[in-house]
Amino acid sequence: MLRITIAQLNPTIGDLAGNAARMIEAARRAAADKADLVIFSELSLTAYYPADLLEEEGFMERVEDAFGQLLSASREMPALHWAIGLPARREGAGKKLRNVLRVICAGEVRLEYAKQLLPTYNVFDERRHFEPGPDVARVLRIRDTRVGLLICEDGWNDEGQDYLVNPFDRMRDAAPDLVVSINASPSNIGKREQRHRIFGAASRRNGLPILYVNQVGGHDQLVYDGASFAVEPQAGVVYEARRFAEDVSTLRFEHGRFLTPAGEAPPPVPPQGLPTLEFYRQQIVLGLRDYARRCGFRQAVVGSSGGIDSALTLALAVEALGARNVVAITMPSRFSSAGSVGDSESLCRNLGVPLKAHAIGGIVSQFEQGFETAFGQGLEGVALENLQARVRGTILMGYSNSFGHLLLTTGNKSEISVGYCTLYGDTNGGLGLIGDLYKTEVFALSRHLNAQAGRELIPQAILDKEPSAELAPGQKDADSLPPYEVLDEILKLLIEGPRLAKDEYEKARSFVDRLRATPEGEALVERIRGMVARNEYKRRQSPPIVRVRPRAFGSGRQMPIAARWN
Repeated sequence: MLRITIAQLNPTIGDLAGNAARMIEAARRAAADKADLVIFSELSLTAYYPADLLEEEGFMERVEDAFGQLLSASREMPALHWAIGLPARREGAGKKLRNVLRVICAGEVRLEYAKQLLPTYNVFDERRHFEPGPDVARVLRIRDTRVGLLICEDGWNDEGQDYLVNPFDRMRDAAPDLVVSINASPSNIGKREQRHRIFGAASRRNGLPILYVNQVGGHDQLVYDGASFAVEPQAGVVYEARRFAEDVSTLRFEHGRFLTPAGEAPPPVPPQGLPTLEFYRQQIVLGLRDYARRCGFRQAVVGSSGGIDSALTLALAVEALGARNVVAITMPSRFSSAGSVGDSESLCRNLGVPLKAHAIGGIVSQFEQGFETAFGQGLEGVALENLQARVRGTILMGYSNSFGHLLLTTGNKSEISVGYCTLYGDTNGGLGLIGDLYKTEVFALSRHLNAQAGRELIPQAILDKEPSAELAPGQKDADSLPPYEVLDEILKLLIEGPRLAKDEYEKARSFVDRLRATPEGEALVERIRGMVARNEYKRRQSPPIVRVRPRAFGSGRQMPIAARWN
């Protein structure tokens, strides 16, 4: 029998002293629970992913000092084994670092295993910094249990689709009683179910129980959901840790089964996770909360237009940071409707957020006059529309600079995709909360927040309003774009394609195929494709966005700006 503590923690990238302290505290809890083994996540000492911090002068020395602190602390708990993830130096040709798992006990390193499969797709770029480990299985006996060890990607290739090497082959031959996999698996819709499917299949195919330990927390664009789990070859997933929260809990492993400390079967694990909209809510809230905390912000500011995007951004910010830490600013121009201010007032009253007003009509007029005097031609059309957005962006940044608030940008994925936004205007900010939600999802999530609250957080008038940038007389989004129900299906296919969930992909592909069956529909699809390509330069200069879908703008979609291929 082996008692195992899962230490699903929320580390901060580069905070070596802070991370080590959290790990030591979790180990003490494990020792108090009489655990034999405490397991931390991949690169738990540095947090995932330190990227080019690994190349900074003195960084690896600090890693080694922090690891020394863990070794020292382990002497105080001589019966406890610690499974730790960290970068480690190596000699010889190739990269000078490896991504390793070390098992320590009583002040000594009992085993080291180096990650074999280094992902370089989507949001990952590990081969930039690490050399792969050798194709070997590492197994350590702890009490009467033989424990095999893997690191994240090593366990994702049992079907042999992505790499020539399958670490499970060697692991199966080594015949451990249990496989421990430490992970830093970022979250997106459907990822939990994908993990369960892949590791459940690997467990059955190889006849090996697997304990999968993940990190939790928001790091820039990425959010890690925790949701560590245990899987048995016949029973499937039998245990799951909390989602979107730290969780330090102990299991018993006995005769090939995972049990509670009392020797009972853990509560059943539902096959489906959170509903989509609730998943979006929790992922974005944690992403903002950790981004603000790690970057030293306690308060946020949002430009409130009276539209759905800023309304949803404000509601999510209030949940993450608290109403007293969020400020809204309305900035009406001569083209603003009466509802833009009135609906903002209703929204902020519902949320308990102060609404400050800063009209921009005079500033815009003065700028227009100065421009015409200097250049002999007045501003009109898009140039005048963009001026209004840029004046608003300047006011919001001025507020951020003056009062120390984090400016949240309010663009959604549909508008960001086709460039229906103003560079240095409504793209200003430190973080985008809804930039990975299509416009139809923005409406759906807004309704979901109201339903969860049991009242109107976001006023019905905002939900019913036809979308408009209000930068010209009578302007509506539909003047420049197809209906969002049409646009979003096209964009899903163009941007995410087969990365979508199967049913969502089939729906989008079928929809676009029907469009392409007519000359007008074909022309529309190609126009949207061209808009997505032309506006890469805007996206490259925009704030990071919280990723919730399989392929988000940013590190997950890397496209050249100056290119011609179609």
